[in-house]
Amino acid sequence: MDYKKSGVDIEAGYKSVELMKDAVKSTFRPEVLGGIGGFSGAFSLAKIKEMEEPVLLSGTDGCGTKVKLAFIMDKHDTIGIDAVAMCVNDVVCAGGEPLFFLDYIACGKNYPEKIATIVGGVAEGCRQSECALIGGETAEHPGLMPQDEYDLAGFAVGVVDKKDLITGENIKPGDTLIGIASSGVHSNGFSLVRSVFTMTEESLNTYYDSLGKTLGEALLAPTKIYVKTMKEIKRAGVKVKGCSHITGGGFYENVPRMLPDGVRAVIKKDSYEVPPIFKMLAKDGNIEEHMMYNTFNMGLGLVLAIDPSDVDTVMEAVKKAGETPYVIGNVEAGEKGVTLC
Repeated sequence: MDYKKSGVDIEAGYKSVELMKDAVKSTFRPEVLGGIGGFSGAFSLAKIKEMEEPVLLSGTDGCGTKVKLAFIMDKHDTIGIDAVAMCVNDVVCAGGEPLFFLDYIACGKNYPEKIATIVGGVAEGCRQSECALIGGETAEHPGLMPQDEYDLAGFAVGVVDKKDLITGENIKPGDTLIGIASSGVHSNGFSLVRSVFTMTEESLNTYYDSLGKTLGEALLAPTKIYVKTMKEIKRAGVKVKGCSHITGGGFYENVPRMLPDGVRAVIKKDSYEVPPIFKMLAKDGNIEEHMMYNTFNMGLGLVLAIDPSDVDTVMEAVKKAGETPYVIGNVEAGEKGVTLC
């Protein structure tokens, strides 16, 4: 008996590392010290010394059951973008710049080419967010997970000068709410998605005119990364008062997280076009409207609270970053929460 016969292939692990090296190196920033394969990742904090009062930020998350679609479609090149997006988008909600990322893949069996493809997606997410992939772990769990399945998670560390922290404490009645378009379902609500649609290769590869693509392509579309967008707004000289990442819990849980006591967000549902995938979900699943807005992002990945005088500047900055902004409502005095009308 040896380790390989018990289900763990160390040689496959070595091969995975070799196959992913180029992708990982492509994410390196000047602050990365050392190479790939050490017991820990090293990242220089020399530039942080230029800040008046640097504050470290961190975020950790995974892709949830969205990975099930990747299994069925045997498409593993974008799920890593989701893992990065879920973490770095949380970091930018506090006004931070993501510095580095680490991933964790648990799998039933290490197929080196598949693992390298997954990490290639992680590297792409890191390039999009301009953060370095400085380490990670691939763990084989024979007997615990089916051989062809895996789970993917990670965490990001970022930094912000304390004076630039987005805390929401200065949000007041009269402030404007800006929504920034999502790419679709992102990485939340997939347990409900999987109960609505038949999860087979045939059904996911079915083309729908209303979607302009197959169902699988619409659902597996990677989560938008808003790092460059938030940097562009900052470069434009705007101080964002509050920022909410619309993830699990939809609008009703996430929008109030950026609000101080005594104010309420009022969002107009007709201020933007809800993407077709959400309309299909609601119809095919017979899901009532409140549940849709309490589960999904409904087409908006970020909601910002800004001073009304900054609206035009923010709209232009978001467009310059390649994203689509909408004026979706305003802040009113009242009990802390959100009203959708």
